[in-house]
Amino acid sequence: VRSAKMHDMEMPESLLAIARAGAGVNNIPVEKCAEQGIVVFNTPGANSNAVKELAICALLLSSRKITEAAAWAASLKGTPDAPKTVEGGKSKFAGPEILGKTLGVIGLGAIGGKIANAAVALGMDVIGYDPFLSVNAAIQLDPAVKVTADINDIYKNSDYITIHVPYTPDTKNTIDEAQIAMMKDGVRLINLARGELINSAAVVKAIKDGKIAKYVTDFADDVVLGEENVIVLPHLGASTPESEDNCAIMAVREIRDYMENGNITHSVNYPDCNMGACTTAGRVAILHKNVKGMIGQYTTVLGEADINVSDMTNKAKGDYAYALIDVDSQITDDVLKKLQAIDDVLRVRLVK
Repeated sequence: VRSAKMHDMEMPESLLAIARAGAGVNNIPVEKCAEQGIVVFNTPGANSNAVKELAICALLLSSRKITEAAAWAASLKGTPDAPKTVEGGKSKFAGPEILGKTLGVIGLGAIGGKIANAAVALGMDVIGYDPFLSVNAAIQLDPAVKVTADINDIYKNSDYITIHVPYTPDTKNTIDEAQIAMMKDGVRLINLARGELINSAAVVKAIKDGKIAKYVTDFADDVVLGEENVIVLPHLGASTPESEDNCAIMAVREIRDYMENGNITHSVNYPDCNMGACTTAGRVAILHKNVKGMIGQYTTVLGEADINVSDMTNKAKGDYAYALIDVDSQITDDVLKKLQAIDDVLRVRLVK
């Protein structure tokens, strides 16, 4: 799926997995799926270059009054001596360069990290904040990016701020009146992640008060549409043919690997788990609650059926866990039913 709204959908028992062609999964009932043993995948990074390029564009749009200047020039069609008028009026659209300015990047994942690196290459000073920064993401950052443990450093020191975090109840209104009050006068904000991450009403008020110079958002709402010094784009972040292909290919590969091998990569509700291709007689996947004693219970079931475990892994993520078990003999339907009957087992699937 891409943006299909799934919260009110009934999930059939036959449904094993959902892949979101994109990073955000707020259109999918992730917790409900976890309870039903449905693995939800996303495709982080597949559209990262597309969003990065739009973010760089947004930096320039927020500085140079490009959209306003283009609209004004277009309005002169049919007027006498339009070229002279253009030359005479261009001073109204002067704006600062980004070279030497400070960009604050909230969220340094696949998208935010690329934006931070690109901004460094364009001669900007970059401050980044990400409390969940992975080792892989960290080593890909340009050494010139200053990573801070205090998000307030972003608000207090940035000339431009761009936000790239998932939308959750905890991240709603990450930027609100209190955060705006800490910012420099004339700050420019960019939101290509999710509309709910920034309080639109607080931003519009700050623009009218002269605190915020410009707001570029990829998310339209009645609060920001038509407001002066707000540029609203129609959710163009990942709208490139390359991005759509990348997301689709990654989604298919994730589901295929899960269906054929039981491996999980880029799930948002179950842990990543990979045992490669199965080379033994059988493989069983068990999705269960992350509680004590689970490994002992399902290995006991297998042992009582005289099934030898040749390899296994059990990973946990929050309230949920996942086990992959390779065995040296065929697993019967009776054994599968006994595994499914264990308390806190959500789904058992015979992979091979």
